[in-house]
Amino acid sequence: MNKWKRFGENGLFLFPSLVLTLVLGIYPILWVLRYMFYDYPGYGVPKFTGLYNFQRLLGDAQFWEAVTNTFIFMGGKLLITLPLSLLLAVVLNGKLRGRQWLRAVYFMPTVVSTSVIAIVFYIIFNSYNGMVNRILLQLHLIDQPMDWLGPQYAMLTVILVAAWGAFGNYMLLFLAGLQSIPSDVYESAAIDGANSRQKLWYITIPMLGPVMQMIIMLAIIASLKGYESIMVMTEGGPVGKTEVMYLYLYKLLFPVSSSTPAVQQFGYGSAVGFATAVIVGLITGLYFYLSKRMNKVY
Repeated sequence: MNKWKRFGENGLFLFPSLVLTLVLGIYPILWVLRYMFYDYPGYGVPKFTGLYNFQRLLGDAQFWEAVTNTFIFMGGKLLITLPLSLLLAVVLNGKLRGRQWLRAVYFMPTVVSTSVIAIVFYIIFNSYNGMVNRILLQLHLIDQPMDWLGPQYAMLTVILVAAWGAFGNYMLLFLAGLQSIPSDVYESAAIDGANSRQKLWYITIPMLGPVMQMIIMLAIIASLKGYESIMVMTEGGPVGKTEVMYLYLYKLLFPVSSSTPAVQQFGYGSAVGFATAVIVGLITGLYFYLSKRMNKVY
């Protein structure tokens, strides 16, 4: 009797979480798996089309351009964010005056809304009266204002904004990893005559291996799924130069501007969402596989 009583009490505590998981997790997945075989604009009776949505997907040049842009965005963001986060973590882990205040300042962008960050940087990088162009003109580094949100520099701009908003979070994770390294290791290395660069290369980075693998995984997934700042700053433009997978998917399901379809495309959007999830899953699985191989080697 006591066993059933404990089971009932535990079930009562788990019931709200179970309901939320079913409603917000399982049901949407089943909904997508059904409607990706239908033509459904959001009203009327869905029309079964079989594999037509996937045939359309294979020939959708805009989607595959978005996939390419996603990998460019991910690569640029990782190349900036991870080294910068590690460098700042190493510096702020030392006996630097005011390091607690600096940690809070660098972490602050992480807790600010992505949309707010994007709006602020949209103003800063404005081609006509933006702060960046004004400073560069005053320093005589450029002769005329640069179109930071134009076809040539738009991807670089959104990468910089995304990296600025993310590096504080990874810096904090690197700090946690650094503080778990025993100080005895550094003292022994100092006795053997190791300098700061040698300590970083031969002690810090190898002992941060497990933490670094987790951080890289989180950064990859976040970069593949990121689209909010791009949607606010460029809406995927100009001419699709900053269109990424999740932004393309969002536009199919929720038209947001004149550049998006006038009618919601739940059927085709479901197929695109499924393909996007598969791509993210494959990249994550590949990273896990390579991580395990590297662990076996070293």
